[in-house]
Amino acid sequence: MIELELRNDVYRRPLATALDRLGLREGWVCADVGAGGGDVTVALARIVGADGRVYAVDSDPARRDEVAAAAARAAQAQVFALTQAGEELTLPEPVDLAFCRFLLLHVHSPIAVVARMKTAVRAGGWVVVQEPVTSAGRVGGQPMSMPGARHPDIGALLPTLALEAGLELVDAWAEAPAWAGPGPVATYLEAMTGVDPGDDPVLLPLIVTVVARRAPGRDGTPP
Repeated sequence: MIELELRNDVYRRPLATALDRLGLREGWVCADVGAGGGDVTVALARIVGADGRVYAVDSDPARRDEVAAAAARAAQAQVFALTQAGEELTLPEPVDLAFCRFLLLHVHSPIAVVARMKTAVRAGGWVVVQEPVTSAGRVGGQPMSMPGARHPDIGALLPTLALEAGLELVDAWAEAPAWAGPGPVATYLEAMTGVDPGDDPVLLPLIVTVVARRAPGRDGTPP
């Protein structure tokens, strides 16, 4: 199993499982779409090494600067930060992997983003998307909600989105961290929502992972 150096990331296991599933290794070229503070970007860069490249894409220029700073701290010279919206994704070169997590629930058009990710990868390349089913989360047995998200349960639709974007669906699953009392799950929930669950049992929202592939040799693209 790939070991990821992510800060207080309670969802690291589904990410590591996905990267293991597609065999991410040194020399790959990747795009982290909706890179945020850059934790996943730097984790990818550590795996692909000096011979690989990672494009960290975010619509917020401040986020771009955070990614650049995180990459500099980790001494990852092959990280390039780009300021773009997911619906407008355009990369300097075809990539082996286009990845996003907790992005589609906020964008205007999730299918447009997935279609752009598909176009961004080379023939035979991979698209990995991880999004929540927010309403599946529980605090003290009561359903959670995320009223500020445009598509709070977009995770439930991910397999269909991949197919509609013209990708080959390779694998898909859902999992979620659960805990009771103090610990990383409670800390994560409070950081994301401002809610301190105390000793109540917490089931964080399910995160659905879709591993999909752009078919080799199709759409006029050489294998």
